Amino acid sequence: MKIAVVGVGLIGGSIGMAARARAHAHVCGYDARADVVEDAIALGAIDVGAPDIAGAVNDADVVFVATPVGSLAAAVAEVLRRAPERCVVSDVGSTKRVVAAAARDQRFVGGHPLAGAEGAGVGQARADMFVGATWYLTPHKGTSGVLYERLHRLLVALGAQPAAIEVDAHDRLMACVSHLPHVLANVLVTQAAALVGADGTDGGAGAVFAGGAPGPSFRDATRVAGANSAVWTDIYLANSEQILAGIDDAISELGRVRELLVAADPHQIRAWNDRARADSEHVTATSADSGGTHELRAVVPNRPGVIAEIALALGGAGVNIVDMALSPSTDNSQGVIALWVRGDEQAAQTEQLITSLGFAVVRA
Repeated sequence: MKIAVVGVGLIGGSIGMAARARAHAHVCGYDARADVVEDAIALGAIDVGAPDIAGAVNDADVVFVATPVGSLAAAVAEVLRRAPERCVVSDVGSTKRVVAAAARDQRFVGGHPLAGAEGAGVGQARADMFVGATWYLTPHKGTSGVLYERLHRLLVALGAQPAAIEVDAHDRLMACVSHLPHVLANVLVTQAAALVGADGTDGGAGAVFAGGAPGPSFRDATRVAGANSAVWTDIYLANSEQILAGIDDAISELGRVRELLVAADPHQIRAWNDRARADSEHVTATSADSGGTHELRAVVPNRPGVIAEIALALGGAGVNIVDMALSPSTDNSQGVIALWVRGDEQAAQTEQLITSLGFAVVRA
């Protein structure tokens, strides 16, 4: 298998390392900076470099576009112009509407691995970057089922857990759990810096930070403050609509908390804090697997979007597809999609959801 990586930084380099080590793929890389390509070869992130995008994607089976969000749409469009017809093209951007135009091409499947590191650049890349990480995929109605299966199986080989999600749902989710936390972290450090004062004359407030040791709550809440501006400026702008909605919701919630504090009612404040703890447990809870891995098969017609329809239905319900395989009929009019899911509960849920879409399901 030949894999091309366009943009060989932290994520692109990690994809290359993982693909070489775990999928035994031949990886060709391209980056606008020739020195980055040289570093990537030296570090084992890619096998060879290419002088341009056309050279990188020539004869590729899979292409990952891992450029900054600001240049992502143009890079994806160029890759689709140059990539072979049998090639699946994906990206790794944390916002998906910026590549919405690419959804008109059956070869494109938007993607976003929930993985990263404190540092940046190919020097921080790791082959185990994606082990156990959720990797969101945003198939569309025209997505080729065969190409979606190829991408899904490759991501599983890299150690990731692919999950299908609608584009708008993805961007709303990322605004809530990633982009807004960065905004709030920046706000908190700015408030703390104001307490210390530019000249250090703060009436003693700066003593909290004596020796550079603020409290653990502050450190936890502000770890991502001031993240790489070259990356995050593009992200803030690309997903500004959803981030603004999140800011408005946060302001509204802070207003309610302010009212509780003004009222000074300990029972209401305790209830508010208890609700937050319950919400935290709900958000972070993971369902225990039981009953091992189950294989389910469904006969589906060979029409555009049917695989995406099933994947999105399962992804929206929180079902994790461990693996999948497609077997077309001899006349190519239909095919069997085999899905492997973990746990009795998810197997039952998968059967119910696929049946509700009008496809018969058989447990293998």
